Amino acid sequence: MDKRVLRGLQSRQLILDRAMNIASVEGLESLSVRRLATELEMSKSGVFAQFGSKEELQLATVRAAIDVFAARVVRPARKTPAGIRRVRALCEAWMHYARQPVFEGGCFFLAAAPEFDARPGRVRDAIASARRDWQTLYAATIAEAQNLGEVRADLNPADLAFELDALARTAAEDAALLDDDRRYDRAAAIILARLASVATDPAALE
Repeated sequence: MDKRVLRGLQSRQLILDRAMNIASVEGLESLSVRRLATELEMSKSGVFAQFGSKEELQLATVRAAIDVFAARVVRPARKTPAGIRRVRALCEAWMHYARQPVFEGGCFFLAAAPEFDARPGRVRDAIASARRDWQTLYAATIAEAQNLGEVRADLNPADLAFELDALARTAAEDAALLDDDRRYDRAAAIILARLASVATDPAALE
């Protein structure tokens, strides 16, 4: 790869890493070319050249956060064999991602969604699309376990995905707001009990 192209990609990633951290704490609206250039000791023209507008910077930050989520949650969970154990792995990987936290403000999407949920536009669409993709993946993972005979056949995969995700999101929100990491432990116990209740063989979760 041309060294100039490589340097450009490295600079872009550096900017996006900082942008994701800022947005996780202060929101996507807090992002600006001036601020990022100052904090990263770059020229404003150099930062602007990477994105062209504030909206494009926000969109690129959302896409970068999706990549991080896939790397920290989705891909690790998919290393677990398909079935009820993979469903549990997906739950646990999500809570581990939020609990670490990967970003200074915790889960990027928990911060971004309330900021844009009532504001039509491309940024909102990107955040909403990421959420739909996550819910679809969650339900598909449960359906896969169902097809393998490890989850009760009478269960609606989308309903269980909604329930499990709601528990984890509530734990993450409360843990951040109340400064109480025990919320994750409580949610993990409730999720495990719920999975055991729908598993055809609860021993598979041990």
